[in-house]
Amino acid sequence: MKLKTKYISFMVAIHLTCLVMSYLIFEEHKVIFILAEMVILISMLISLSLYKQLINPLIYLKQGVNAIKDQDFNVKFLATGQEEVDELVNVYNKMIDELRMERTKQQEQHFFLEKLIQTSPTGIVILDYDGAIKQINPKAKEIIDIAPNLLEQSQTLQMGLAKIIRIGGLRSYKVQKSKFIDRGFERTFVMIEEVTAEIFEAEKNVYSKVIRMMAHEVNNTVGPVNSIMNSALTFTENDEPLHNALQVAIDRNQNLNIFMRNFADLVKLPAANKKQIDLVSLLKSLAELMLFSAKEKHIKFELALPNEPYHILADVQQLEQALINVVKNAIEAIEKEGLIWITLDPIKQQLVIADNGKGIGKEYAEHLFSPFFSTKKDGQGIGLTLVREILLNHGFAFSLGTEERLTRFKMEMA
Repeated sequence: MKLKTKYISFMVAIHLTCLVMSYLIFEEHKVIFILAEMVILISMLISLSLYKQLINPLIYLKQGVNAIKDQDFNVKFLATGQEEVDELVNVYNKMIDELRMERTKQQEQHFFLEKLIQTSPTGIVILDYDGAIKQINPKAKEIIDIAPNLLEQSQTLQMGLAKIIRIGGLRSYKVQKSKFIDRGFERTFVMIEEVTAEIFEAEKNVYSKVIRMMAHEVNNTVGPVNSIMNSALTFTENDEPLHNALQVAIDRNQNLNIFMRNFADLVKLPAANKKQIDLVSLLKSLAELMLFSAKEKHIKFELALPNEPYHILADVQQLEQALINVVKNAIEAIEKEGLIWITLDPIKQQLVIADNGKGIGKEYAEHLFSPFFSTKKDGQGIGLTLVREILLNHGFAFSLGTEERLTRFKMEMA
């Protein structure tokens, strides 16, 4: 039974009892009866007034509880003029003001955090309690579209630690996993940042310094040594074995010079002198240039090129050198009798050079464009590095990988 019902029942019972008792003295003491009736009436009025004074705080309290349940922190009560009730009203109103301010503060912080996450140049992936993706910002979605296995590779990452993950031998990402408390439970989030440009720049600074030092030492040694051996050749004409040995040494030194020049070309690569060129014409010339090398291994070219010229802005000499390296690698990957497809799609703005050679092993995929890395026995490891530098100079996206028994080099001019 509610308190209000109990109070009414109690007051009704008391007054009914008083009325019955006053009725019993009606015949003998009419004056006292009238006075008793007046007292009872006054008592009823006082009881009604007390009822209102006692019940109003309960009504306020109930309304306040309902407002808090509905999270409506705009409901406030006016003073009643009763000290006890007004004290309750003041406490309630102060509490509502604090709750409203706290909710506003939390909403502002939440909005700021959401805005920060959505516009962050760092990819952010927030996981739910089961480890599934709960929220992902645009940058992270862009990265995962390019590297879908990145999140899977980050699962083994220890909490609070960062790791550099290389995808496809070209793009590098810094992945860090951390956690936060959400409603008393731990949740995990992953931050992904592309550091390809920084790593390329660091690599270039290192290998440039090494190559310059090597070139300096080799040139300072080979020049004088060759000069001495050339002079000695004139005195060894009668000693054929010694003469031939000196000639072999001179030729070896010349090869060493050429070897170092190849490295020096990588360091001295100038900025791209971009002009409008016809890529269709360049690809046809490239196929003709490499045709002799391909024929020696019974390799055929299949060209799928548009009939109309396709113009792009590029440094023709640098781009030709990069594509020669790609085709040369494709020829070397085919042991004997194979196909090389050169396809240009003007709509997708994409060039694809594919071959059906032995392919690229998964263990090598991450290191393809790394300086000095080569899968060939006598490779110098600068061919694909030069391709990388040239295409980065042009701002062209590119990739290299083996799928479905075909190795494809893709270059996008968009």
